[in-house]
Amino acid sequence: MSDALAPREVPLLTPHLPGTGGSVRVSEEDFRVEELPLYEPSGEGSHLYLTVEKTGRTTPEVAHELAIALGVREREVGYAGLKDKRAVAVQRFSVPAAAGGEIARRAAGLSGPGWRVTAAALHGNKLRPGHLRANRFRVVVRGVAPRALELAERICAELRARGAPNLYGPQRFGRRGDNAALGAAILRRDAAPRDRFLHRLALSALQSELFNRCLAARLRDGLFERAVDGDVLRKRQTGGLFVSEDVAADSERVAAGEVDPAGPLPGHSLFAARGEALAREQAVLLEAGIDPRSFAVGGDEMEGTRRPYRVAVDDLKLERAGADALLLSFALPKGSYAASVLREVMKEAPPQEDL
Repeated sequence: MSDALAPREVPLLTPHLPGTGGSVRVSEEDFRVEELPLYEPSGEGSHLYLTVEKTGRTTPEVAHELAIALGVREREVGYAGLKDKRAVAVQRFSVPAAAGGEIARRAAGLSGPGWRVTAAALHGNKLRPGHLRANRFRVVVRGVAPRALELAERICAELRARGAPNLYGPQRFGRRGDNAALGAAILRRDAAPRDRFLHRLALSALQSELFNRCLAARLRDGLFERAVDGDVLRKRQTGGLFVSEDVAADSERVAAGEVDPAGPLPGHSLFAARGEALAREQAVLLEAGIDPRSFAVGGDEMEGTRRPYRVAVDDLKLERAGADALLLSFALPKGSYAASVLREVMKEAPPQEDL
């Protein structure tokens, strides 16, 4: 693996506040994630939306077993995102309902190893990746410090006010941490995985590592909650992007939570920054040894997009869960990771499962 693209640690937002320590996922029940849907099913249509609670199973495994149980093709089963295996996860799946009420009757109360259907309703379209608004987490941290509740509340007060760094966790980069390096090798034409999934995974990991490095530089330079000249800013309400031309005014909007600086998942069709912000992004690419002209090699999988450096932590609550345990509950927008919150509270790296 190239040292130039080995995953690097992203600085903490709250290094001045001591953490609680402790461990997560002592049991699967200690980590619960529930999708918050983008829309509710209408009650009529050609697809049946199934709410499924699963434990110890991957999303594709459950999709495969639903397809068999309901007699549909696996590729016709839809879901909005992948959910943790080592957790209690509640998410929606969709299946074709062309057979009318028959599939609905068969789906009611359906279950399998580690999963069960808890609700079903008709809707007009297949559930697609990204068709969710947010995820709600309930996480028990065990073996915490004696003053853990007090320590955690200080940190959570800052997270409520400032947001959390919207980083990609280590699971994004593979068990050996070499996915980003493989992505760079693909762009150099030094590697050509036959497995299309691995190909996409490697290019995505490369984009994620470059984003993390841009985020790390913002944190180190005190720019987490400020706009810089030429920044791409994202409107929190609508997701619209624009380039900052008035740093003072836009920094006020950032501080108010109206907009967030948006970093690059680099690619050949990226919404471009300008000025100082562009120079900062180019410096990260240069240090990593990435030639932007090579992005075209990645084709449609390397178009590029923008991701907010900062993520709002909604409904963040704390309570004791025993003599040496804390319960944290909070919601994050889709695509953001619970590790962004847990690493700040614990001041220790959570395990590499998808947090």
